[in-house]
Amino acid sequence: MDVAGLRVGHAERVGGGYRTGTTVVLAPPGGMVAGVDVRGAAPGTRETELLDPRNLVERVHAITLTGGSAYGLSATCGVMERLADAGIGFPVEGGVVPIVPAAVIYDLGRGGRFRAVPDAALGAAAYDAASAAEARSGSVGAGAGAVAGGLAGGVGTASAVLPSGVTVAALAVVNAAGSVLDPGRAFLSGTRYGLPGEFGPLREPSAAESDAWRPAAVTSFNTTIGVVATDLTLTKAQCGKLAGVAHDGLARAIRPAHTMVDGDTVFGLATCGEPAPDPGGLQDVLAAGADVFSRAVAHAMLAATGREGAPAYLDVFPSALGGVA
Repeated sequence: MDVAGLRVGHAERVGGGYRTGTTVVLAPPGGMVAGVDVRGAAPGTRETELLDPRNLVERVHAITLTGGSAYGLSATCGVMERLADAGIGFPVEGGVVPIVPAAVIYDLGRGGRFRAVPDAALGAAAYDAASAAEARSGSVGAGAGAVAGGLAGGVGTASAVLPSGVTVAALAVVNAAGSVLDPGRAFLSGTRYGLPGEFGPLREPSAAESDAWRPAAVTSFNTTIGVVATDLTLTKAQCGKLAGVAHDGLARAIRPAHTMVDGDTVFGLATCGEPAPDPGGLQDVLAAGADVFSRAVAHAMLAATGREGAPAYLDVFPSALGGVA
């Protein structure tokens, strides 16, 4: 992600019955302020109540996004172990307790084995892979087994630098029950919010491709999760608001969103490297937070790798990039 101090790591297992993975967003030294907004009706989460502004802990040390449904929450234990070994966590008598909120997607059985899920070792591997370099996108990490509206889903990122110099960035794991396509026209809805030139020559697919598209199967359980982050100094309540407006971006890019079979969850993060904003500055960040999340959804779909039963967007609609219709 493009917010200074954040590091992202992916680890996945594909083959031998597995098609799943884990993504970790690591905080800078000293932690980061976090909030959360859960909109889907079937969430799988950990430590989200701690992010309530009424509760004690002010900083978190990582966010885990993972496949494996509720089973996959065990990946967070591996992240915690790595942090504890490094002496990073909330100080208590005798040591530290790393604070690592988490959310899951439903990808059970997508590699062939229902219980082939992320574990603590995979979480530790994602931690070990974390880097400040540009995060990999597509069918990686928590998005390795993702499916969105019958197409291959995955991980996508996007960012914006505001006129004030503030950075806002998002990472989305797109595994939606709803469609990422604009109704009737088959272009990716999230691309409407792109920066000039961001999506290059991408265009509306041909009518023939749009009319021919029929998902092979739409999975019955899903969930889109992610983070939206800024380098500003924000409170827990403001981070929760940032997470909430990211859901606006999610709903612009996925239709329908927040369904009874999705556990859509977004974390808002602040690294606090820049001063606290005034109300107008905060509003600018919130507006950008919605847009970067929409764009991250589109990037996830464009980078995803197709497979049997879940083709990639550009395999189904090659004319979107000037291919043969």
